[in-house]
Amino acid sequence: MSTPSYDVYGIGNAMVDTEYKVEDSFLSANSIEKGRMTLVDPEFMHNLVQNLQDDQGLTPSRQCSGGSAANTMIAAQSFGSPSFYSCKLAQDDTGTFFHADLRSTGVNSVPLSEDNQGVSGRCVVLITPDAQRSMNTNLGISETLSISEVDEVALRNSRFLYIEGYLCTSPTGRAAAIHCSEIAEQNHLETSLTLSDTSMVEFFRDELEAMLGNGIDHLFCNEEEALSWAKTDRLDIAITELKDIAKFINVTLGAKGSMVIEAHGQKHIRGYEVSPKDTTGAGDIYAGACLHGWASGMSAQDSATLGNYTAAQLITRFGARFDSVDEYQELKKELMGR
Repeated sequence: MSTPSYDVYGIGNAMVDTEYKVEDSFLSANSIEKGRMTLVDPEFMHNLVQNLQDDQGLTPSRQCSGGSAANTMIAAQSFGSPSFYSCKLAQDDTGTFFHADLRSTGVNSVPLSEDNQGVSGRCVVLITPDAQRSMNTNLGISETLSISEVDEVALRNSRFLYIEGYLCTSPTGRAAAIHCSEIAEQNHLETSLTLSDTSMVEFFRDELEAMLGNGIDHLFCNEEEALSWAKTDRLDIAITELKDIAKFINVTLGAKGSMVIEAHGQKHIRGYEVSPKDTTGAGDIYAGACLHGWASGMSAQDSATLGNYTAAQLITRFGARFDSVDEYQELKKELMGR
């Protein structure tokens, strides 16, 4: 049986995202830092869910397979680029749901292991009226993602490797990411990585640098992450420093669009004015659109335009991704028809 080939091979944490709409007062009452991703232990997660359900009487607005890189793989696949995702899931209801939901989008992945113990990763996303999302993540068994979860055959038969920066928090996850990078280099794949969150830059910089190694082909980050990396308040200075670690850089700027930085220069790609409801997943779909664009032969600027446009449409609704492949395809056609 011939091995399928993929445009993108992703590796990252597997989370089932459960979203709740809350007021700012709920964040304060539960000591939750607004707008950040915070790693929490099982006890905190249990108490948080209990408070949401018992004290507030809230029910989830949405539940789906997620995690940053998973959302990116789903986007790339849905835009038309065959994708594979390596992650780690326990044999529990959460893991079974994630695996089935991911496969329903067309993304291929490693099977559930019967040996997996523990619980699968969960992320409770709290969305306030200003569309800010505060993510409370319990990695569960994802914290032990390792080289064992890497499908080397699928990776060697891919065109791009995409690494989730959140893996820097786990020694085994870090090792798996570095292992993937080594295989990618040996097989002439282009490697891309996302810094994921300012908290990763602030508290796990050494670990991120280990994953970046001697440099990568593509780097994704938002403006805040770029400034934090360079310890400056000037984006031009941050970009200059980031050029030392990546040949090509995409910096997202929220409503202002994004910056595309290449060897011969840089260009601002305009954003799209919308009324945001939930910014969850905006950076993820942007990366997925860019990866698809590059794999399809689109220019870096056109790929970023697709990313800006689809991210803008995504944040006008609740959820880190669209409900169906058709929605991704329709938005792509809509933009290309302009």
